[in-house]
Amino acid sequence: MISVKCPHCKVGLKVDETRIPKGIVSFKCPKCKKEIPISYLDQKIEQNDSETLVVLPKTKQEGLGCLTVLSAPDTPQQKFQLSEGIVIVGRKAKVSTATICIQTDDKTMSRSHLRIEVKKNPKGNGYFYYLSDNKSKNHTLYNGKCIESGDIVVLKDNDEIVLGRTIVRFNE
Repeated sequence: MISVKCPHCKVGLKVDETRIPKGIVSFKCPKCKKEIPISYLDQKIEQNDSETLVVLPKTKQEGLGCLTVLSAPDTPQQKFQLSEGIVIVGRKAKVSTATICIQTDDKTMSRSHLRIEVKKNPKGNGYFYYLSDNKSKNHTLYNGKCIESGDIVVLKDNDEIVLGRTIVRFNE
């Protein structure tokens, strides 16, 4: 546990750094609901003097894409960095096999809703992102189209993914 003070409302928080999902780059203060940015010890970030940064001892992979969960009445905005390999995205629950757990009350999102495979480009410039539905009950929409079982799509910058009623934006 580390002690953190919200840079906006100055409330004291206790954060269990071992329970923060892999790849998350910020979280919302439970009191004022403003974003508290997270940095990693091996990550160099420029910041304003007015902004406090929570530093966690986790490794961030540079140059990888991220998923931004758009704010909705039952879902706070969240941001997750992807990592090389297979990433399972789903609803945060006590029992989940998801690598990225989205905090939401959207019960139409499965606990292991979709799968993203991140592979390094063999030419050495960037990564490829392959999206598929992970046998979810309510399917996955990719830019407004339903992904059928067995379909694999290549993600591009600013693609929109819908899990249940939750909207996620992919950015490289």
